[in-house]
Amino acid sequence: MHTAKFSILKKFPIFAIISLILIAPGLVGLVTLPFGMNLFNMDVDFVGGTSMTFDIHEEVTSDISGSIVPELVEDATGVAPSSVQKTGDDGEEVLIKSTKLDNEQQKAVVAAMQEKFGITDNDTQGISDVNATIGKEMQSTAIIAALVAVVLMLLYITFRFELTSGLAAITCLAHDLLVVLSAYIVFRIPFNMTFIAVALTILGYSINSSIIVFDRVRENRKFARRELFEDTVEKSLWQTVGRTINTSITTLLTVGMIFLLGVTSLREFTLPMIIGIVAGAYSSLFLAGSLWAKYRGMSRKNQREKAQIKAQRARSEKKKKT
Repeated sequence: MHTAKFSILKKFPIFAIISLILIAPGLVGLVTLPFGMNLFNMDVDFVGGTSMTFDIHEEVTSDISGSIVPELVEDATGVAPSSVQKTGDDGEEVLIKSTKLDNEQQKAVVAAMQEKFGITDNDTQGISDVNATIGKEMQSTAIIAALVAVVLMLLYITFRFELTSGLAAITCLAHDLLVVLSAYIVFRIPFNMTFIAVALTILGYSINSSIIVFDRVRENRKFARRELFEDTVEKSLWQTVGRTINTSITTLLTVGMIFLLGVTSLREFTLPMIIGIVAGAYSSLFLAGSLWAKYRGMSRKNQREKAQIKAQRARSEKKKKT
Protein backbone atom coordinates (compact mmCIF):
# COMPACT_ATOMS: atom_id res chain seq x y z
CA MET A 1 0.00 0.00 0.00
CA HIS A 2 1.30 3.43 -0.92
CA THR A 3 2.04 5.72 2.01
CA ALA A 4 2.02 9.51 1.70
CA LYS A 5 1.69 12.56 3.90
CA PHE A 6 -2.05 12.56 3.26
CA SER A 7 -4.50 10.53 1.23
CA ILE A 8 -5.96 12.30 -1.77
CA LEU A 9 -8.88 9.89 -1.93
CA LYS A 10 -9.72 10.28 1.75
CA LYS A 11 -9.59 14.09 1.42
CA PHE A 12 -12.01 13.98 -1.52
CA PRO A 13 -14.91 15.57 0.43
CA ILE A 14 -12.74 18.64 1.08
CA PHE A 15 -11.74 18.92 -2.59
CA ALA A 16 -15.38 18.41 -3.62
CA ILE A 17 -16.51 21.29 -1.38
CA ILE A 18 -13.82 23.55 -2.87
CA SER A 19 -15.01 22.59 -6.35
CA LEU A 20 -18.64 23.29 -5.51
CA ILE A 21 -17.67 26.79 -4.37
CA LEU A 22 -15.69 27.40 -7.56
CA ILE A 23 -18.38 26.17 -9.95
CA ALA A 24 -21.32 27.78 -8.11
CA PRO A 25 -21.37 31.10 -10.08
CA GLY A 26 -21.03 29.33 -13.44
CA LEU A 27 -23.67 26.75 -12.56
CA VAL A 28 -26.12 29.41 -11.40
CA GLY A 29 -25.45 31.51 -14.50
CA LEU A 30 -26.00 28.51 -16.77
CA VAL A 31 -29.19 27.34 -15.06
CA THR A 32 -30.81 30.79 -14.88
CA LEU A 33 -29.93 31.78 -18.46
CA PRO A 34 -33.00 30.09 -20.05
CA PHE A 35 -35.23 31.99 -17.60
CA GLY A 36 -34.08 35.40 -18.80
CA MET A 37 -31.60 36.07 -16.00
CA ASN A 38 -28.28 36.78 -17.70
CA LEU A 39 -25.27 36.90 -15.36
CA PHE A 40 -22.77 36.86 -18.23
CA ASN A 41 -21.25 39.87 -19.97
CA MET A 42 -22.66 38.85 -23.34
CA ASP A 43 -20.83 40.30 -26.32
CA VAL A 44 -22.49 41.20 -29.61
CA ASP A 45 -21.32 37.88 -31.07
CA PHE A 46 -24.08 36.11 -29.14
CA VAL A 47 -26.81 38.65 -28.42
CA GLY A 48 -26.46 41.00 -31.38
CA GLY A 49 -25.55 44.68 -31.27
CA THR A 50 -23.37 47.30 -32.94
CA SER A 51 -19.71 47.07 -33.88
CA MET A 52 -17.68 50.21 -34.68
CA THR A 53 -14.03 50.48 -35.76
CA PHE A 54 -11.94 53.69 -35.76
CA ASP A 55 -8.37 54.44 -36.80
CA ILE A 56 -7.10 56.90 -34.17
CA HIS A 57 -3.57 57.22 -35.68
CA GLU A 58 -1.87 56.40 -32.38
CA GLU A 59 -1.19 53.25 -30.45
CA VAL A 60 -4.24 51.97 -28.61
CA THR A 61 -2.87 51.70 -25.08
CA SER A 62 -4.54 49.90 -22.19
CA ASP A 63 -5.70 53.28 -20.86
CA ILE A 64 -7.39 54.12 -24.15
CA SER A 65 -9.15 50.75 -24.49
CA GLY A 66 -9.74 50.24 -20.78
CA SER A 67 -11.05 53.61 -19.60
CA ILE A 68 -10.90 56.54 -22.08
CA VAL A 69 -12.96 55.06 -24.93
CA PRO A 70 -15.46 53.19 -22.71
CA GLU A 71 -16.20 56.38 -20.76
CA LEU A 72 -16.46 58.35 -24.00
CA VAL A 73 -18.98 55.89 -25.49
CA GLU A 74 -21.05 55.78 -22.31
CA ASP A 75 -21.17 59.59 -22.10
CA ALA A 76 -22.23 59.83 -25.75
CA THR A 77 -24.89 57.11 -25.74
CA GLY A 78 -25.77 56.41 -22.11
CA VAL A 79 -24.80 52.79 -22.74
CA ALA A 80 -21.53 51.19 -21.58
CA PRO A 81 -19.80 49.24 -24.39
CA SER A 82 -19.54 45.47 -23.90
CA SER A 83 -15.90 45.54 -25.04
CA VAL A 84 -13.24 47.85 -26.47
CA GLN A 85 -10.33 46.15 -28.23
CA LYS A 86 -7.09 47.10 -29.89
CA THR A 87 -7.00 45.91 -33.48
CA GLY A 88 -5.35 46.55 -36.85
CA ASP A 89 -1.88 45.58 -38.11
CA ASP A 90 -0.25 48.62 -36.52
CA GLY A 91 -2.33 48.54 -33.35
CA GLU A 92 -3.81 51.97 -34.03
CA GLU A 93 -7.40 50.88 -34.61
CA VAL A 94 -9.97 50.53 -31.86
CA LEU A 95 -12.92 48.14 -32.10
CA ILE A 96 -15.97 49.08 -30.03
CA LYS A 97 -18.73 46.54 -29.42
CA SER A 98 -21.99 47.49 -27.77
CA THR A 99 -25.63 46.60 -27.55
CA LYS A 100 -27.57 47.81 -30.56
CA LEU A 101 -27.19 51.57 -31.07
CA ASP A 102 -29.58 53.60 -33.19
CA ASN A 103 -28.41 56.08 -35.83
CA GLU A 104 -28.35 59.02 -33.42
CA GLN A 105 -26.26 57.12 -30.90
CA GLN A 106 -23.85 55.98 -33.60
CA LYS A 107 -23.42 59.56 -34.81
CA ALA A 108 -22.82 60.66 -31.22
CA VAL A 109 -20.02 58.10 -30.83
CA VAL A 110 -18.42 59.15 -34.14
CA ALA A 111 -18.55 62.83 -33.13
CA ALA A 112 -17.08 62.07 -29.70
CA MET A 113 -14.24 60.02 -31.20
CA GLN A 114 -13.46 62.75 -33.73
CA GLU A 115 -13.35 65.38 -31.02
CA LYS A 116 -11.22 63.29 -28.67
CA PHE A 117 -8.66 61.94 -31.14
CA GLY A 118 -8.83 64.54 -33.92
CA ILE A 119 -9.87 62.01 -36.56
CA THR A 120 -12.07 62.53 -39.64
CA ASP A 121 -14.92 60.66 -41.30
CA ASN A 122 -12.35 58.73 -43.36
CA ASP A 123 -10.95 57.25 -40.15
CA THR A 124 -14.24 55.50 -39.39
CA GLN A 125 -13.30 52.05 -40.67
CA GLY A 126 -16.72 50.50 -40.30
CA ILE A 127 -20.02 50.49 -38.46
CA SER A 128 -22.14 47.35 -38.57
CA ASP A 129 -25.05 45.77 -36.76
CA VAL A 130 -24.82 42.12 -35.73
CA ASN A 131 -28.12 40.27 -35.90
CA ALA A 132 -29.09 38.33 -32.77
CA THR A 133 -30.18 35.45 -35.00
CA ILE A 134 -26.58 34.96 -36.07
CA GLY A 135 -25.58 34.92 -32.41
CA LYS A 136 -28.12 32.17 -31.68
CA GLU A 137 -26.75 30.12 -34.56
CA MET A 138 -23.27 30.55 -33.11
CA GLN A 139 -24.51 29.37 -29.72
CA SER A 140 -26.09 26.29 -31.28
CA THR A 141 -22.91 25.52 -33.20
CA ALA A 142 -20.80 25.91 -30.04
CA ILE A 143 -23.06 23.61 -28.03
CA ILE A 144 -23.10 20.96 -30.75
CA ALA A 145 -19.30 21.11 -31.10
CA ALA A 146 -18.81 20.71 -27.35
CA LEU A 147 -21.30 17.82 -27.08
CA VAL A 148 -19.72 15.96 -30.00
CA ALA A 149 -16.27 16.41 -28.46
CA VAL A 150 -17.48 15.15 -25.07
CA VAL A 151 -19.23 12.09 -26.54
CA LEU A 152 -16.14 11.15 -28.60
CA MET A 153 -13.94 11.54 -25.52
CA LEU A 154 -16.28 9.35 -23.47
CA LEU A 155 -16.23 6.64 -26.14
CA TYR A 156 -12.43 6.80 -26.44
CA ILE A 157 -11.80 6.58 -22.68
CA THR A 158 -14.38 3.82 -22.25
CA PHE A 159 -12.71 1.82 -25.04
CA ARG A 160 -9.21 2.42 -23.68
CA PHE A 161 -10.01 1.94 -19.98
CA GLU A 162 -13.58 1.34 -18.80
CA LEU A 163 -16.94 3.11 -18.60
CA THR A 164 -16.48 4.29 -15.01
CA SER A 165 -13.23 6.06 -15.90
CA GLY A 166 -15.01 7.73 -18.82
CA LEU A 167 -17.76 8.97 -16.52
CA ALA A 168 -15.13 10.32 -14.10
CA ALA A 169 -13.35 12.14 -16.92
CA ILE A 170 -16.58 13.68 -18.22
CA THR A 171 -17.47 14.84 -14.70
CA CYS A 172 -14.07 16.56 -14.49
CA LEU A 173 -14.58 18.19 -17.88
CA ALA A 174 -17.92 19.58 -16.75
CA HIS A 175 -16.23 20.84 -13.57
CA ASP A 176 -13.48 22.62 -15.53
CA LEU A 177 -15.92 24.29 -17.92
CA LEU A 178 -18.10 25.46 -15.04
CA VAL A 179 -15.04 26.96 -13.31
CA VAL A 180 -14.26 28.85 -16.53
CA LEU A 181 -17.88 30.04 -16.74
CA SER A 182 -17.58 31.25 -13.15
CA ALA A 183 -14.52 33.27 -14.19
CA TYR A 184 -16.50 34.87 -17.04
CA ILE A 185 -19.13 35.97 -14.53
CA VAL A 186 -16.85 37.08 -11.67
CA PHE A 187 -14.33 38.96 -13.84
CA ARG A 188 -16.95 40.23 -16.31
CA ILE A 189 -15.03 38.85 -19.29
CA PRO A 190 -16.90 39.53 -22.54
CA PHE A 191 -18.68 36.33 -23.51
CA ASN A 192 -18.06 36.02 -27.24
CA MET A 193 -16.75 33.62 -29.87
CA THR A 194 -13.41 33.30 -28.07
CA PHE A 195 -15.23 31.26 -25.42
CA ILE A 196 -15.69 28.47 -27.95
CA ALA A 197 -11.93 28.35 -28.54
CA VAL A 198 -11.26 28.50 -24.80
CA ALA A 199 -13.78 25.75 -24.00
CA LEU A 200 -12.54 23.32 -26.66
CA THR A 201 -8.90 23.97 -25.70
CA ILE A 202 -9.63 23.33 -22.01
CA LEU A 203 -11.53 20.15 -22.90
CA GLY A 204 -8.49 18.81 -24.74
CA TYR A 205 -6.00 19.90 -22.08
CA SER A 206 -8.00 18.56 -19.14
CA ILE A 207 -8.75 15.18 -20.71
CA ASN A 208 -5.06 14.72 -21.48
CA SER A 209 -4.14 15.29 -17.82
CA SER A 210 -6.79 12.83 -16.66
CA ILE A 211 -5.65 10.19 -19.15
CA ILE A 212 -2.10 10.40 -17.75
CA VAL A 213 -3.47 9.46 -14.32
CA PHE A 214 -5.74 6.73 -15.71
CA ASP A 215 -2.91 5.24 -17.75
CA ARG A 216 -0.70 4.98 -14.68
CA VAL A 217 -3.54 3.30 -12.78
CA ARG A 218 -3.89 0.74 -15.56
CA GLU A 219 -0.12 0.06 -15.57
CA ASN A 220 -0.02 -0.38 -11.81
CA ARG A 221 -3.04 -2.69 -11.85
CA LYS A 222 -1.09 -5.19 -13.95
CA PHE A 223 1.31 -5.78 -11.07
CA ALA A 224 -1.06 -5.27 -8.14
CA ARG A 225 -3.93 -7.65 -8.65
CA ARG A 226 -4.23 -8.25 -4.91
CA GLU A 227 -4.22 -4.54 -4.10
CA LEU A 228 -7.42 -2.60 -3.48
CA PHE A 229 -8.34 -0.41 -6.43
CA GLU A 230 -8.40 2.66 -4.18
CA ASP A 231 -4.82 1.96 -3.08
CA THR A 232 -3.70 1.63 -6.70
CA VAL A 233 -5.36 4.93 -7.59
CA GLU A 234 -3.76 6.67 -4.61
CA LYS A 235 -0.32 5.39 -5.56
CA SER A 236 -0.82 6.36 -9.20
CA LEU A 237 -1.89 9.89 -8.30
CA TRP A 238 1.26 10.50 -6.29
CA GLN A 239 3.38 9.03 -9.09
CA THR A 240 1.92 11.45 -11.65
CA VAL A 241 1.58 14.58 -9.49
CA GLY A 242 5.01 15.92 -10.52
CA ARG A 243 4.32 15.49 -14.22
CA THR A 244 0.91 17.14 -13.98
CA ILE A 245 2.25 20.13 -12.04
CA ASN A 246 5.30 20.58 -14.29
CA THR A 247 3.19 20.41 -17.46
CA SER A 248 0.72 22.93 -16.05
CA ILE A 249 3.44 25.35 -14.96
CA THR A 250 5.14 25.18 -18.37
CA THR A 251 1.86 25.92 -20.13
CA LEU A 252 0.98 28.69 -17.67
CA LEU A 253 4.31 30.43 -18.25
CA THR A 254 3.59 30.71 -21.97
CA VAL A 255 -0.04 31.71 -21.64
CA GLY A 256 0.83 34.05 -18.75
CA MET A 257 3.34 35.97 -20.86
CA ILE A 258 0.72 36.44 -23.56
CA PHE A 259 -1.68 37.72 -20.90
CA LEU A 260 0.86 40.19 -19.49
CA LEU A 261 2.20 41.46 -22.83
CA GLY A 262 -0.83 41.01 -25.09
CA VAL A 263 -3.55 43.42 -26.06
CA THR A 264 -7.02 43.49 -24.50
CA SER A 265 -8.51 41.06 -27.01
CA LEU A 266 -5.79 38.50 -26.21
CA ARG A 267 -6.28 38.95 -22.48
CA GLU A 268 -9.94 38.14 -22.89
CA PHE A 269 -8.76 34.80 -24.29
CA THR A 270 -5.76 34.08 -22.05
CA LEU A 271 -7.36 34.91 -18.67
CA PRO A 272 -10.04 32.18 -18.88
CA MET A 273 -7.38 29.92 -20.41
CA ILE A 274 -5.16 30.37 -17.35
CA ILE A 275 -8.08 29.64 -15.04
CA GLY A 276 -9.07 26.62 -17.13
CA ILE A 277 -5.52 25.20 -17.06
CA VAL A 278 -5.38 25.52 -13.28
CA ALA A 279 -8.85 23.95 -12.99
CA GLY A 280 -7.79 21.11 -15.28
CA ALA A 281 -4.71 20.36 -13.20
CA TYR A 282 -6.78 20.51 -10.01
CA SER A 283 -9.47 18.17 -11.28
CA SER A 284 -6.92 15.70 -12.68
CA LEU A 285 -5.06 15.48 -9.38
CA PHE A 286 -7.81 15.76 -6.78
CA LEU A 287 -11.04 14.70 -8.50
CA ALA A 288 -10.48 12.34 -11.45
CA GLY A 289 -8.94 9.42 -9.58
CA SER A 290 -11.30 9.71 -6.63
CA LEU A 291 -14.34 9.85 -8.91
CA TRP A 292 -13.16 6.81 -10.85
CA ALA A 293 -12.74 4.89 -7.60
CA LYS A 294 -16.18 5.98 -6.37
CA TYR A 295 -17.95 5.18 -9.65
CA ARG A 296 -16.16 1.85 -9.85
CA GLY A 297 -17.02 1.11 -6.23
CA MET A 298 -20.71 1.16 -7.13
CA SER A 299 -20.34 -1.83 -9.46
CA ARG A 300 -20.95 -5.37 -8.23
CA LYS A 301 -17.76 -6.54 -9.93
CA ASN A 302 -15.68 -4.14 -7.87
CA GLN A 303 -17.47 -5.13 -4.66
CA ARG A 304 -16.75 -8.82 -5.32
CA GLU A 305 -13.14 -7.99 -6.15
CA LYS A 306 -12.76 -5.98 -2.93
CA ALA A 307 -14.29 -8.80 -0.88
CA GLN A 308 -11.89 -11.33 -2.40
CA ILE A 309 -8.85 -9.15 -1.70
CA LYS A 310 -9.92 -8.59 1.90
CA ALA A 311 -10.48 -12.33 2.32
CA GLN A 312 -7.02 -13.07 0.93
CA ARG A 313 -5.48 -10.52 3.28
CA ALA A 314 -7.34 -12.06 6.23
CA ARG A 315 -6.04 -15.53 5.33
CA SER A 316 -2.50 -14.16 5.00
CA GLU A 317 -2.72 -12.51 8.41
CA LYS A 318 -4.07 -15.73 9.91
CA LYS A 319 -1.18 -17.73 8.47
CA LYS A 320 1.34 -15.26 9.89
CA LYS A 321 -0.15 -15.60 13.38
CA THR A 322 -0.07 -19.38 13.24
